[in-house]
Amino acid sequence: MTKEKDIIARKDNYRKCISCQQSVPKRDLIRIVRATDGKVVLDKTHKLNGRGAYLMKDKHCLEDQKLRSKLSNALKTNITSEDFDRLICEIKGE
Repeated sequence: MTKEKDIIARKDNYRKCISCQQSVPKRDLIRIVRATDGKVVLDKTHKLNGRGAYLMKDKHCLEDQKLRSKLSNALKTNITSEDFDRLICEIKGE
């Protein structure tokens, strides 16, 4: 019985939230991607090509004062305040 639970647990892909550094199943996170054209977009399908970063839907993670810089570092790009505000609005609108 425990072997079945271990097998099921291993099938989940875990990713780390860039804000709180907590490991969570991938399906419970929001994925933000720097696409190949350089735009930073919200990836609702978790399948877009490009460099991705994961963020929890938790209020504390979304309102982190350093989130913009953490996101810029994770995506290795400079995120303008307009793009950041647009992303936050999209996330909160879900």
